[in-house]
Amino acid sequence: MRMRGLIALTASKIIALTAISPATAHPHVFVDAQAEMRFDADGRVVEIHHAWKFDAAFSAYATQGLDADGDGTFSEAELKPLAQENVESLRDFDFFSYFTIGSDKVALLPPQKYWLEYQGERLTLFFTLPVEKPVAIGSKAMLEIFDREYFVEFGFPEHGALLLEGAPACSARHHPPESIDPQTMAILGSLPQEQRELPSDLVQAVSALANYFAITCR
Repeated sequence: MRMRGLIALTASKIIALTAISPATAHPHVFVDAQAEMRFDADGRVVEIHHAWKFDAAFSAYATQGLDADGDGTFSEAELKPLAQENVESLRDFDFFSYFTIGSDKVALLPPQKYWLEYQGERLTLFFTLPVEKPVAIGSKAMLEIFDREYFVEFGFPEHGALLLEGAPACSARHHPPESIDPQTMAILGSLPQEQRELPSDLVQAVSALANYFAITCR
């Protein structure tokens, strides 16, 4: 089976995808996202759950040939290999999830629970990243969800972007991406579509496009 994971897009596959819906190289895949930070009975973070709904063009490309029984729908079993491809391809990119408490990076483990659903012509990937060791937040923590090479763009709802399940007296504030100048955006759009990594002079500029959440607990 052809690799169609979120990051496992080779040049030929990107060209095939843009034949469905022309797009610039950066960003190339668009995700409507929501996250949930889960706490244990002692008020420690134990896992982070993601729900990522992919754009229609990526969804159409990724599901080609997966309707094995030809019934016009995609069952969990039919989507299971694709879910595994996505999870495996994201592993080398830390699942675009960066969790820090103060200046310390919190280690997140690869997901054991993950699946895909197909609704309204769009795929949604659900997966849960366990924290290596349950950890108390204290006064200041940050969760960044961002592709630092801006191949994938994340958008979050205005309300409920990050839910805190079982949290003690905690709150989360979403800091959406900043805007960058039109010239830089034009340069990003002009990059070859097979190019995954950004030139070094664009990395800093693109960092302004990060989504991050500031979490505080009392």
